[in-house]
Amino acid sequence: MLVISDAHQDNGADWYEEGEGRERSFHLALVTYGRCVYWVNEEKVILEKGDLLLVPGPNSFYGKSIPTVVHTKYVINFRRAEGEVVLPLLGLQEPMKQRLGCFEVVQERLRGILMQYKEKPAYYELMAEALLVEALIYLNQEKDRGLISSEKHRRVDSMKQYIASHYREKVTKEELGDVINTTPNYAATLFKSVTNQTISEYVHNQRMKTAIYMLTESQLMISEIAEYLGYNDVSYFYRIFKRSTGSSPSDFLHERSSTV
Repeated sequence: MLVISDAHQDNGADWYEEGEGRERSFHLALVTYGRCVYWVNEEKVILEKGDLLLVPGPNSFYGKSIPTVVHTKYVINFRRAEGEVVLPLLGLQEPMKQRLGCFEVVQERLRGILMQYKEKPAYYELMAEALLVEALIYLNQEKDRGLISSEKHRRVDSMKQYIASHYREKVTKEELGDVINTTPNYAATLFKSVTNQTISEYVHNQRMKTAIYMLTESQLMISEIAEYLGYNDVSYFYRIFKRSTGSSPSDFLHERSSTV
């Protein structure tokens, strides 16, 4: 069992934190924008977007912003209960830094943890701990598969950039194969092996991020948002949105600003 002691998001260029690890404790940081620097056991570690740092006790650390460089990151401090170690990551004694292929899926789980603590619905602590376990499983699966080469990261980043410009359309493995000059099947397999998402899952998730923004920041009707994002069937949009966020699109309408 895991117990979360702190969950927060750091923003801006003015950040400092330190910690002296205790037995069975962990400091987890995922950088979502920019760069920052840690010193772990007096060794300098620079983190950029997509990098994860896991510091198990009893390692000591401190971190701070790089002057004039803005960064954002998710931070979760937690400890595991005494007893059997189920996930190998929870048995680590040395710090681990890794550029994640499954960045988006881990980011979503950590964002979910912060939302649980912000909104505090019934059983929010249990839900947050379940999301943390899920994130750690993704991390462990990626670690078990071995280090992802910089060339694979580069190719997948190229496919992500293409999707970012075309996510409102139907994105096919044939198109992505052309982007990285390879066969469609290899492009699809590579994308899945690195990101832990299929091409379709990734496209839907990009659409859902835009949907949430439009639901809260625009005055468009839900049907208009669905059509804008490429969903001709509104009921299908509802199903995808519910599956992705756990909520209905209409649940977000009350957050709209009256000044929009």
